[in-house]
Amino acid sequence: MLGFGLVSLLLFLCVGAAAGFLAGQLTKGSGFGLGGNLLVGIVGAFIGGFIFRVIGIASYSLLGSLVMATIGALVLLWIVSMVKMK
Repeated sequence: MLGFGLVSLLLFLCVGAAAGFLAGQLTKGSGFGLGGNLLVGIVGAFIGGFIFRVIGIASYSLLGSLVMATIGALVLLWIVSMVKMK
C-alpha cells in the first residue's frame, strides 16, 4: 500500500508532466519529451503557485493545480525565451 506522501508526490509529478506538455503545445507546437515536460511543469508549478499566492488565488482541486502549473510553465517558457533573445 502506498503512503499518502508517495501518492501526493506521484500526483505532483503527473500534474507537472501534463502542465509541461500543455505549455509546450501552446508555445512551440510540440512537447519537450517526458523529462523536459516534467522539468518545465514542476518548475512551472512552483512559479504558478507563487504568482497565484501573490494575487490571492488558491487552488484546491486537481484541475486548478493543472491550470496553475500550466500558467507557471508558460511564464517560465516566456522568461527563457526573453533571456535567449538577449
